[in-house]
Amino acid sequence: MNANHHESSDLSRTRITLRGPAELADALPFVLGFHPTDSVVLGALHGEHGRFGGRVRLGIPRSPREWASTADHLAECLVEGGERSGTRPDGIVVFLCQDPAAGETGRRVMERLRPFAQRLRTACGALDIPVYEALCISDGLYFSYCCPDTRCCPPDGTPLALSGTTVMAATAAYAGVQVRGSLRDMERRFQPPGGPQEEEQRTALDASAAEIVPRIIEDPEGEGRAEVRETTLSLARAVLRRFVNPTGEAGPAGRTGGSTTPRPAGGGVVSTAESDAADDALVETGEAAALILGLQDRVTRDRAAEWMEGWEGAAALRLWRVLARRCVAPYQEHAAAPLTLAGWTAWSTGDEPTARVALGLALDIDPEYVFARLLHQACNEGLDPESLRSCLRAERDSRIASDQAAPGASPRVRTRVARPQSSRQTLRKPVRRTGGAERRSSAGVRPGGPAAGKPGSGSPRRGGQRGTRSGR
Repeated sequence: MNANHHESSDLSRTRITLRGPAELADALPFVLGFHPTDSVVLGALHGEHGRFGGRVRLGIPRSPREWASTADHLAECLVEGGERSGTRPDGIVVFLCQDPAAGETGRRVMERLRPFAQRLRTACGALDIPVYEALCISDGLYFSYCCPDTRCCPPDGTPLALSGTTVMAATAAYAGVQVRGSLRDMERRFQPPGGPQEEEQRTALDASAAEIVPRIIEDPEGEGRAEVRETTLSLARAVLRRFVNPTGEAGPAGRTGGSTTPRPAGGGVVSTAESDAADDALVETGEAAALILGLQDRVTRDRAAEWMEGWEGAAALRLWRVLARRCVAPYQEHAAAPLTLAGWTAWSTGDEPTARVALGLALDIDPEYVFARLLHQACNEGLDPESLRSCLRAERDSRIASDQAAPGASPRVRTRVARPQSSRQTLRKPVRRTGGAERRSSAGVRPGGPAAGKPGSGSPRRGGQRGTRSGR
């Protein structure tokens, strides 16, 4: 589930008055950062004027038997999260967003989901929080479950405003807020596209698994595991440079700069599909397989997490997307590592919508994946990623200093990525805890791994603990 109990964009500092269901429906994508396909969204309202606050989003359960428990859980999560932060909601708005199935109309979707909307209203009412409006958005129309006036909310629905024509859209554009497309489109960028190339990738994964897994698991002295770690990180650094300079030119010398967005000959920015296809072409099937298997080691994955800002962060996010798309059947569960790295890198570079999508997909694959759970919780609580970035820098500096002090160590040139000053305060607003030892903020996450300021500098120290499926 995605939750957000703070405002994270410049849009939050601009006062916009929303009047009626039409403007509420139009505002939803700008509040979330994407169009929430097949989702139920609850938004908290505060004060006399109904200021938007926290919100929670979850996929609409397919079985109506799950609607009651889902409604109770969502209402409790939103209200309890607000109470912990000292801002208990004064009201709630509900959105049910779902496209029609084959042969179904928008009105039919609205009627089918009416019992769910009613259950959400009663769940919020049981917590003494009124639902001011409940909307169903389907097939380019919005329907109100609360407004009885057919003049403004006819039973056949009202068309949504044309994209970019409303006051909310103009204000969002002025504030630099982007809507990243639909949730389905964002998820698709992390999933295998299908096609004949999948068989080639599956064969490469089989071959890499046969070579790498025994060296990680069966070596009692850890030498094979250390060799795999060093080989994986060296390969990852080499591949990372291609995403900055696909033509093979020398990469930036530890500096931030240069565009990492592919451009066509005419100079315009290409579509996401074309961009992803260009990124896929930069990584061979054998390289992708070796990286995917190597990242299953916890220490290797944590060291790769140090590529988190500047040109490294932009390039790394594209690389992790490629690796997630290469996790074809039956290797889907291996995507948890690159998805978590993508979520962390996106969050670290300020792209919270992408971070929540990537981390949500990682938890769909493995709900017990510890690193993803901690990052998802920290992102949802509105914590500043700088706390975790500081931990990663400290781990890297400590490791480099230790290597330099070791007898016979060759001198190294230490390069550091510039530390951007965060414009947001650290907000410690907890949401529903997910269990056990993982109940701590992102500052307590200490991935223990290195990467020099520039991929390719330095070599990892041998040793370390092998990651396990339950302790990642």
